[in-house]
Amino acid sequence: MKKKLLNWLLPVLTIVTFTQCKKNNTYKLELIQIAKVMSVDAMRALPVGPTKATQTRKTGKIYAYNDLLFINEPNKGIHIYNNVNPSQPVNLAFLQIPGNVDLAISNNILYADSYVDLLAFDISNITNIKQVKRLNDVFKQFYISGNGVQKYVVTYKDTLINKETYYNKDMAMYASSSATNSSSGQGGSMARFTLMNQYLYTVGQADLSLFDVRTVSNPTFVKTINLAWGVETIFPYENKLFIGTNNGMHIFNATDASNPVKLSTYSHVIACDPVVVQGKYAYVTLRTGNFCRQAVNQLEVVDIEDPTQPKQVAVFPMKNPHGLSVSGNNLFLCEGTFGLKSFNITDKNAIGNNLLQHLDNIKSFDVIAGPKSLIVTGEDGVYQFNYSNASKLTQLSKIKVQTSLPTSIFN
Repeated sequence: MKKKLLNWLLPVLTIVTFTQCKKNNTYKLELIQIAKVMSVDAMRALPVGPTKATQTRKTGKIYAYNDLLFINEPNKGIHIYNNVNPSQPVNLAFLQIPGNVDLAISNNILYADSYVDLLAFDISNITNIKQVKRLNDVFKQFYISGNGVQKYVVTYKDTLINKETYYNKDMAMYASSSATNSSSGQGGSMARFTLMNQYLYTVGQADLSLFDVRTVSNPTFVKTINLAWGVETIFPYENKLFIGTNNGMHIFNATDASNPVKLSTYSHVIACDPVVVQGKYAYVTLRTGNFCRQAVNQLEVVDIEDPTQPKQVAVFPMKNPHGLSVSGNNLFLCEGTFGLKSFNITDKNAIGNNLLQHLDNIKSFDVIAGPKSLIVTGEDGVYQFNYSNASKLTQLSKIKVQTSLPTSIFN
């Protein structure tokens, strides 16, 4: 008998909602993904690689690299857009990667998870993407054991259900790190993958894994560092790693990139917790939700000038804060179903009083303050804004989520 699925793998992920009429009754249907079990051998036999451009049915993480925009479709793969002109992004291709949730890019090599494996792709020619490496069994937290030597992973099947069926979108894992350098890209704050000093760092539910990518096309697994359960995000800044968990923020010194050392932990109430850093301050959002416990909804400012003794500076109540990004004196904060907000953060003790703009018509989850545009993932698509004036964000474009059901869904 296969062991029961881990609780955090059970939730189904909402894709899109449809209204259907039957006689005099109107009801809503949702296209969701329901977890099912597949052997690892069968998983590795699934097709991987570039296909023709398609429209996404759900937005996951986002990643900007040079003039390209990468949009993850959870557990399906990555949509690739030419983003030379953020007002008119062009859909170039879809990189099919079963079980993909996270990505990071360095020197034209894209690293992506595929269930329990790490894949590397050469994207130097975007019209001829090639897989150059596969590391098996490096994300073992996703395994479900069976009798004997057979192992299983969780896959997902598209299914139509009534609106009332239970699901939990808080377990969706978003984005890659928003820190950037000349050779790597830029992602959102819900990070589980990040690059720094020629190492790829990934976090699981209870660990930090290291990969040597000094030879970018040949990533090598180094080791795993055990952490307490509840790890959610990772953010690199000035040779340090800031790891968000559901009860605090760990700070690691990664001066020796192959051997990060824990400096301290900043503790907070149990809640979902992305973090970004600028200068001597970290900005942390805490929110309630099904898997975030019934905690608090707030933005915390933390003084990290002495990373061995992080100190709370200020706390500001929010509605339901998710991802965030900092650029100059401005902070952009996703409020989930409550929209997108921009703040002036010059006075760390008065951020809550310095709201610059609130766009309440977007269900926003994560954000990148990129070099060309502010990129925001929403429930219905990916938005780009001109943010040269943080008090007057101007929408440049929107990459829409597919809103029609494939015929096969009804069969």
